[in-house]
Amino acid sequence: MVRYYSNLAEASEDSSQIFFVMSNAFRHLGRGQTLEAIQHFQQALAIAQEQNDTLKSAHIAKQLGLVYMDSEDYSSASTHLQLALDYYQQLNNPEEVLAILEYLKNVYIEAKDVPQLLQLVSGFQDIDNPREQASTLYSIGYILEQQNQPELAILFYKQYVNISEQLRSDSQPMPTANQGICDEENPFEVYRHLADLLLRSDRVLEAQRVLDLLKVQELAEYLQDVQRNSDTQEGIANRPPEQQIQNELQALIDRTIVIQRELYNLRNLATLTSEQETRFIELTSESRQLGQAFIAFWDSQFVQGQVALLRQTTGGESLDLKNYKILQEKLAELDQNAVLLYPLVLEERLELVLVAPGAATPIRETVTVNKRDLNEAIAEYRSILQTPYRNYLPSAQYLYSLLLEPLADELDALGAETIIYAPDGQLRYIPLSALHDGEQWAVEKYRINNITAASLTNLDRLPQQEPTVFAGALTESRTVPVGDRQFVFDALPFARQEVENLATLVPDTRKLLDDEFSPDTINLMGRYSIVHLATHASFMPGDEENSFILFGDGTPISLKEVANWPLNNVDLVVLSACQTAVGDSLGDGREILGLGYRMQQAGADAAIASLWSVSDGGTQVLMDAFYAALNNGYSKAEALQRAQRALITGDETVLAGERGVTIELIDTHTGQPLHQSTNLDHPYYWAPFILIGNGL
Repeated sequence: MVRYYSNLAEASEDSSQIFFVMSNAFRHLGRGQTLEAIQHFQQALAIAQEQNDTLKSAHIAKQLGLVYMDSEDYSSASTHLQLALDYYQQLNNPEEVLAILEYLKNVYIEAKDVPQLLQLVSGFQDIDNPREQASTLYSIGYILEQQNQPELAILFYKQYVNISEQLRSDSQPMPTANQGICDEENPFEVYRHLADLLLRSDRVLEAQRVLDLLKVQELAEYLQDVQRNSDTQEGIANRPPEQQIQNELQALIDRTIVIQRELYNLRNLATLTSEQETRFIELTSESRQLGQAFIAFWDSQFVQGQVALLRQTTGGESLDLKNYKILQEKLAELDQNAVLLYPLVLEERLELVLVAPGAATPIRETVTVNKRDLNEAIAEYRSILQTPYRNYLPSAQYLYSLLLEPLADELDALGAETIIYAPDGQLRYIPLSALHDGEQWAVEKYRINNITAASLTNLDRLPQQEPTVFAGALTESRTVPVGDRQFVFDALPFARQEVENLATLVPDTRKLLDDEFSPDTINLMGRYSIVHLATHASFMPGDEENSFILFGDGTPISLKEVANWPLNNVDLVVLSACQTAVGDSLGDGREILGLGYRMQQAGADAAIASLWSVSDGGTQVLMDAFYAALNNGYSKAEALQRAQRALITGDETVLAGERGVTIELIDTHTGQPLHQSTNLDHPYYWAPFILIGNGL
């Protein structure tokens, strides 16, 4: 309790009578005698009011409101906090005004008083505090959802999301949302919950939009400086009935602001003329009427009619068809029979949302699986993938049954050949290519490229005709301090051969080894279409500053600094490192999103990186195959697919193309040709590398 009263003794020092009464109030509070304390607070308030001491009256009214709040007497708490608000407004004290509004918000949340919370929205809007405005809108949505009014809850969650998108454009913190769904550390979980609620309401088109915004917000939380673009700035649109409700509410809010401002000005006048007194009475009456209008709003025929319309049209919505059709057009223009797959991991189920050029709305499938069980399966399979002798099929088939089998008929009907994949949570730690249907790997059927978010990815920019390569390699061991940690990196003996083979396949290659490959060479990268870095890298969950790429001279460059690299003319950045794209433990995969976004932010169309520590020699074989296919005219996504198929089957002919580029693939562990190799078909060797971004 003491934390509420720190400034009251100072405010009471010049009034021995008030000080004496307040001392008794605090003494009773300390003894747990709340009723006696309240009586003394009320006595002190009466004295301050009799003395016309606005400051003391404000402080004491606030204390009374907080004591009532702790006693769960929310009606009395509201009355006294409102009184304190009036006093602080007269004193023109914006800090205390904001504090009282926040206290009132907590009171109305506890009381589940939606009309009063709506009036608070006008208060936060009036003082230009969009964070608290959004937080209050979220609380309204939460209460309405608990009252089994999901249609109205969705409307208020949408407003929270849209204000959050506006705040991000101004590099401001996310609004808090620490009630029920999530905590202050992860307010963007409102996005996840909104997508969940929309999917449960069969509003798949809107859910897909929110899922994309969720990817952006997760990325922004990790990198801190992700800005809105012309796509994300629109947020999530309202459906017509929702917009009608919001318009009516906004009219009430706007009128409330006008009245309160005029009342505030009149209260601050020393004396009122007869006309001003009449006007004051009129405004006070209208203010009460507006309060009643907020109370009556929810049960009004108008609102219930709009909610009925929302229920009637659910599933066939057209509000966001413009954005959806643009996305469909982008997929169609790729001319790769491409679809876009969004999984959403929820506590008791997995939602799969598929966007395809030929589908009127996104396709949705629901899989019943507990989040904990799913994450355990992911962790187990990831462990298997990192060990080249373990049996992978049971895990590979189980995860296939969750992620791809539910959509298998739709994918076949659509003739899908390319899956553009926006994984969620810990799904980011396993490659979709390494799922198995019992007969073949997913990569044997589909080209697969990951994206950060559709709204942040240029999917259709074509690569340069003839590849040119900047190839930097680290071949020696290094000990590198990063932050408060020491990283010891082994030598990469095959890295030299890797870039030598690359130079053979692509004659226009600039090779830089060890000390030659220093940060001073960064400015050279933009002259080439491909930047190939055969070096160590570590991308850590939680802190972008501790994620880095190691140059040949032993200098680590943080992921944040990558955004300043001159990669505007670069089609592809390849990190064929020993430890790329993940840290020491599984988080939620945002560091993988971060890598892809930083490369795109610097100007590159795409990046290739690995999801676990890879075999140095195995990497060389895969890279040789990849560049052979790429140099034969295949797209980035198809070149990676064909390289992986070559290691799976031992058949190098899948790399052949019109340009006739060939290379003999040698298993570096045995010295034998690929077709005689007996172990490179394990996904440990071919599956770690993922393509992030534009797959053309």
